[in-house]
Amino acid sequence: MSSIFSVIYTSPYAFTFLFIRLLLSTCKGQLVSKFLSSLQAHSALFSAATDAIEISSNEFENRNKDIDFDLLFKHCTQLHQAKCLHALLVVSGKVQKIFISTKLVNHYAYLGDISASHRTFNQISNKNVYTWNSMVSAYVRSGHFRKALDCFYRFLYTSGLQPDFHTFPPVLKACRNLLDGMRIHCLVLKLGFEWDVFVAASLTHMYTRFGLVGFARKLFDDMPARDTGSWNAMISGCCQNGNAAEALDVLYDMRLEGVRMDPVTVASILSVCAQSDDILNGMLIHLYTIKHGLEFELFVCNALINMYAKFGNLGHAERVFDDMVVKDVVSWNSIIAAYEQNDDPITALGLFNKMRLTGTHPDLLTLVSLSSIVAQLNDSQNGKAVHGFITRRDWISQDVILGNAVVDMYAKLGVIDYARAVFDGLPVKDAISWNTMITGYAQNGLASEAIEVYQMMQSNEIIPNQGTWVSILPAYSHLGALQQGLKVHGQVFKNSLYLDVFVGTCLIDMYGKCGRLDDAMSLFYELPRKSSVPWNSIISCHGIHGHGKKSVKLFREMLDEGVKPDHVTFVSLLSACSHSGLIDEGQWCFHVMQEHYQIQPSLKHYGCMVDLFGRAGHLEMAYNFIKGMPVEPDASVWGALLAACRIHGNVDLGTSASKHLFEVDSENVGYYVLLSNIYANAGKWERVGKVRSLARDRGLKKTPGWSSIEVNNKVEVFYTGNQTHPKCEEIYTELRSLNDKMKILGYIPDYSFVLQDVEEDEKEHILMSHSERLAMAFGIISTPPKSPIRIFKNLRVCGDCHNATKLISKITEREIIVRDSNRFHHFKDGVCSCGDYW
Repeated sequence: MSSIFSVIYTSPYAFTFLFIRLLLSTCKGQLVSKFLSSLQAHSALFSAATDAIEISSNEFENRNKDIDFDLLFKHCTQLHQAKCLHALLVVSGKVQKIFISTKLVNHYAYLGDISASHRTFNQISNKNVYTWNSMVSAYVRSGHFRKALDCFYRFLYTSGLQPDFHTFPPVLKACRNLLDGMRIHCLVLKLGFEWDVFVAASLTHMYTRFGLVGFARKLFDDMPARDTGSWNAMISGCCQNGNAAEALDVLYDMRLEGVRMDPVTVASILSVCAQSDDILNGMLIHLYTIKHGLEFELFVCNALINMYAKFGNLGHAERVFDDMVVKDVVSWNSIIAAYEQNDDPITALGLFNKMRLTGTHPDLLTLVSLSSIVAQLNDSQNGKAVHGFITRRDWISQDVILGNAVVDMYAKLGVIDYARAVFDGLPVKDAISWNTMITGYAQNGLASEAIEVYQMMQSNEIIPNQGTWVSILPAYSHLGALQQGLKVHGQVFKNSLYLDVFVGTCLIDMYGKCGRLDDAMSLFYELPRKSSVPWNSIISCHGIHGHGKKSVKLFREMLDEGVKPDHVTFVSLLSACSHSGLIDEGQWCFHVMQEHYQIQPSLKHYGCMVDLFGRAGHLEMAYNFIKGMPVEPDASVWGALLAACRIHGNVDLGTSASKHLFEVDSENVGYYVLLSNIYANAGKWERVGKVRSLARDRGLKKTPGWSSIEVNNKVEVFYTGNQTHPKCEEIYTELRSLNDKMKILGYIPDYSFVLQDVEEDEKEHILMSHSERLAMAFGIISTPPKSPIRIFKNLRVCGDCHNATKLISKITEREIIVRDSNRFHHFKDGVCSCGDYW
């Protein structure tokens, strides 16, 4: 700028010549010829730029009268051009005209330089209402809402001018809280602008933003005249507040009054149709767009893609996309998100690559979808590349949504330390940021860390929302922290969210996994049961408690109520049949899934079937089932067979299954442990050593066994052989006493569950030091006599501990509820609910 101003003060003609050359360098064709024609009479101007500089400002003024400044404004599309134009306006004296200077305020704002707008505004001495309105609008367009309100109040109290009806729409948009909005509404009433169609529509939109749809509807109904924008404001407001039915009512009234839908109306209604799962009305609106020539409107096409994507109709979405004459970045984002959100990351990634080939630059929302795509593909390397791309552009600091997406990506990739690092580095954290981190820990089996983040969220005074409860309840379920879960239930009840289907389903799951199946059932019957979500949860809860027949009964009730099962329903159902040994029922469910509901089995369904056959001892049937699968078995399928071989001691088949297993997943230490346990039970210690050496060579470590128990609202965690607990001496004293009493009742330690080649005395001590027994003894010495004890174990309960717990329940006259990695065991009076089938 310093060089430009030196030209200005040396010769205004030289500057004009410089500016025209600058414009010529960026404009082509007719645009240039039009501009040159406006300066045709100024040929002397160019020669003056090189011959002489001593020409009066009056002469300059005379010679620039015919310059088309409107054309200059129109074609100054870059910030440096606008600054040159500004300088030309200064030397020409045009900047003194209030209309021109206000136009500069607006122009800088449109080019994204709000600071230049503000400086230009401050240099205007005699501001009029148009000038103040322009500055307020500039702040709103750039997202500086607080500054917009401050500017408005300065206008109101210091200018001596009165706002007009153009003032209020941007001011109402700037209101970030209801109190500010109501103050502005009072001022609107005072000045008599409440029936202006633009102001009334802005008030309607403002109240719907704050959830006051009823108040907005009253304002809307009282309007003496309504234009299309007013109808659109009311329809979109209803949609944004989840009130799809009322949005459709407003549309019906709009059509009765003979008001035609425009692209904005269509886009809003398509969103309503997706929200209310109304594909029929959605397709009728699509027909309307074709009939009225709106099908090629960019805004409408993008909305159609989003609607069809939400219905899972990707073929229709892609046809709309392919037929578009013009595609912008929103169009590409919509079609990429359509496939990403419908679990087709490969196609989504292919579309992203096509987008790049067209020269369309990705924006923040593109990267949100791309983060999810690489997570679904389990592609850690490209995940880091995506993070690097975002970091180089500093986009995380610009938009918390993108930061949340990166946290979620790393959590789903299992790189939880990276997820936490990104989370900690977020400059701004909203409730979704906290929810994402809590969910990330919970989904990676780190329930304690999830609870720690939730507590940090509370200490930061972030108000929990529906997503928070859905995130934290699975963590409490995982640890069996019933008392903490009950507190959340109380908060949910207080906030009237307990009937929300997703929160309610998480509460059902929490009660079921904390051993309170009756409470889970009571809550289930209070919830709306029109979707498969709560049914899936209650079927699964009964399954892990060993009530397979009840799960099948619930499934039949689900069908009787007209609820369509999904793939999750059949995973829960097949798992329930497996835990209860219901082979015939399981095969029936597998058949019904395919023949009646056209659900193609996934690898999870195949894994459940292998587990069903294998757990019942039909190992050859399970192996033949795998061989007959139409898809390549994955680790879950071979793992189910290996686990069955561990239960039934089939060394040869277990060895065969492990070979296949290590080909598809050589990094899961649990499979090495299973195989070594098979060899250890068979006394093949040499093979045990080889398997353990193989795991060590691959850098794998066995997951330590732990058990937890909640006493006095505190979760205590015990590891096998734990010697560090403050009550360690009392715990082992109680265990020795129980051991003696059990032997009187006929207990004989089963040393086959000691997987070390040591002396028998040491084997007995190892069995007595298993984590579930430590937790049990702690519960006995820390709770009132005969009260129930609930224990949670991260691994499968060993057979010896299972036998011991039956006897301890009889000795102590307590109900002992143990949840292991597979299912629940309810021990009472020396009997287990599983019937020794687990």
